[in-house]
Amino acid sequence: MNSYIKRTLLLAGILLVSCVSLRAQNNAPYTLQQLIDSAVAKNNLVSIKEWQLQEKISKLKEDETKRYPSVILGANYQYNFSLGDLNIPAGAIGSVPTLNGDRLLPAENQQMQLGQHANYGADIALYQPLLQQARIKTGLDIDRADIARSEKEKVKMVRELKLAVRKLYYGILITRKQREEAVVRLELAQVKLTDAESALTAGKTISSNLAGLRALVAEEEQNILKLDIVLQDYNHELSDITNIQHDTNISLQPLDTTTAHIETSPVEETFQNAKAANTDLRIARIDQEKALLGIKAAKRSNLPDIGLVAGYYYQKGNPILPTSSPYIGINLRWNLQDLFTNHQVLRQREAQLKQAEHKVLYQQQQLRADIDKTHRKVNQTKALMEVARKAMRYRHEELKVQRDKQGAGLNIKSALLEVEAAAAKSEADFYAAQLSYLLTIAELEHLTGL
Repeated sequence: MNSYIKRTLLLAGILLVSCVSLRAQNNAPYTLQQLIDSAVAKNNLVSIKEWQLQEKISKLKEDETKRYPSVILGANYQYNFSLGDLNIPAGAIGSVPTLNGDRLLPAENQQMQLGQHANYGADIALYQPLLQQARIKTGLDIDRADIARSEKEKVKMVRELKLAVRKLYYGILITRKQREEAVVRLELAQVKLTDAESALTAGKTISSNLAGLRALVAEEEQNILKLDIVLQDYNHELSDITNIQHDTNISLQPLDTTTAHIETSPVEETFQNAKAANTDLRIARIDQEKALLGIKAAKRSNLPDIGLVAGYYYQKGNPILPTSSPYIGINLRWNLQDLFTNHQVLRQREAQLKQAEHKVLYQQQQLRADIDKTHRKVNQTKALMEVARKAMRYRHEELKVQRDKQGAGLNIKSALLEVEAAAAKSEADFYAAQLSYLLTIAELEHLTGL
């Protein structure tokens, strides 16, 4: 029996250690950069865009082969069940005089069998386009524009993903700080309720005061519950975007806000720098370049297809045709209907160009407005951060005074908790102002393409 109990306790101990170990693994702290790297590496949309980019690169390589000679191999075999005959009557060709009189050519009827039952043939042909080289080159330029556009779309997607992770990361840190404040306020409400219940027992207060204090406690509990729900939603969204399992308790490392002050360039300078690096604007310019290339390709489509043809042919089974025959020549193909259809295609390409030009202008206007708005927001959040820092400093000074009074027995616990709650609120406000400032800086960097 003792051995059974020992084995049971040992098994329970192993299970307990395993559970603690697994829980410790699930509570591994994550830095902001680790979460960003996980989101980028595991995001399916980014992977799709990467494969689209590989697809366009392969298409470019495919179209490059059209510039070089195309080689066509051919072979055939034919079995003839019935062979034709060539009949030449006597004298069909004529006659020649001889000492014995005229001699017919041929002297008698001739019958020759044409070909053999089995015919073999093989040929190799080479075609090198000549006038189409310019059109092919334009097509390659369009392929390169598609590749550049896909690259910029991928960059844009990654930047938006990073910004989304930052927003969730900062949101979680701010909400956690607000929850700390709410916990202090709940403790204050509970202390006030306890004091009121003691006063009611001593007959120094009435029951209506207790109802208000109990409502205050319930409200503070409700506030904490709301913050817990917000944190739960943030954590699930962060798990989704970073592809971390939902059962993992994501523990975030505190953010270093000591370098929260970041120097920004003036609005006009920021806008001029962003015009060359903003992803949306660069995509719009690529569309404009692609539209210009489309017009050039439509104009070159009016040219005929002229190319050099060369080859070698071998056959066996037909005595009339030569056994082997090398050849060379020039091939011309010109679909005259293209002269009419290309005119409409050209008008379509010109309309696409106008759209692309207006899109570039629109993106510039939108970029200017966004930079102006974000730049203004940077200054606003920076000013709020400085005011919040000042308020937090004064609250901490007040808290020090109240703690000294508490130590000297000159203050009650509820008064100290009120000051602690106010100090916690000032800390939460300052922390939120810091992270809002950093998030606005991140938005500005996103706009400028940094």
